[in-house]
Amino acid sequence: MKTYEVPQEIQDANTLEDKLELLKHIGRSFSVYRVDCGSCNGCEIEIFAAITPMWDPERFGFKLVANPRHADILLCTGPVTRQMYYPLLRAYEATPDPKIVVALGACGVSGGIFYDAYSVLSGIDKIIPVDAYIPGCPPHPASIIYGLTTALGVMEQRLEKVSFEEEGELPSLVKDSVIGNILFERDLLVEAKKLMSYIFGRKLFDKYLAALVKSGDIKNTKATKESVTEAMKIEDDPRYAECMGILHNKIYAQYVPCEEEDKISLHRVEWSKGL
Repeated sequence: MKTYEVPQEIQDANTLEDKLELLKHIGRSFSVYRVDCGSCNGCEIEIFAAITPMWDPERFGFKLVANPRHADILLCTGPVTRQMYYPLLRAYEATPDPKIVVALGACGVSGGIFYDAYSVLSGIDKIIPVDAYIPGCPPHPASIIYGLTTALGVMEQRLEKVSFEEEGELPSLVKDSVIGNILFERDLLVEAKKLMSYIFGRKLFDKYLAALVKSGDIKNTKATKESVTEAMKIEDDPRYAECMGILHNKIYAQYVPCEEEDKISLHRVEWSKGL
């Protein structure tokens, strides 16, 4: 099995300083994507028990999502089997940077009793960088919630009642509509958050609006297509580039009628550029 090398772009976007800044934001809520890397499903049963109303993890902001693009955290279980090597890498690379990786259970932490089996590649940290470990075979639902909230600083935030009245680097609320209809910005922001989660959705919203304004004439469909396409070409992260095209075709086209040729072809996004 080929040894995985973390791409330089991902390394540069996951420095300690970047991760600490991310922790400040996800202290309020965090989206978790679960990756079963070959688990016996003991850990999965405890994870699903932990998200029931009995334990109510959403009081800490814990929420499972179905797509790594929406996640702040990868929660990895089981020893990494040979068949799950590439799916794990795809999930890791698809998760927006910076990101947190948590190894859950004895198998995720070290490979467990399967660490030297011919069919597995040992623990999660032998394949991708791991930031936090929650041991156990399997860990109790309370241990899962406590481990995540402690590792992320959420527990301290809840105990100390930290205020988040000022958003810092996040964009401020829209005051004047660029298109003359404030519902356009509302729908744009909602769709951006669906595509790339809370924090990164706000950044996607900002990037797309900047490209739209740069066209000079918001209601000129040809000029806006050219401006947004140019922004997609120079965007370093292909995930932002593709999502900008989706916003243009889905939201902008609702408010400014576009001919089919004025919509953006998403088949031209260069996925090898950012990954």
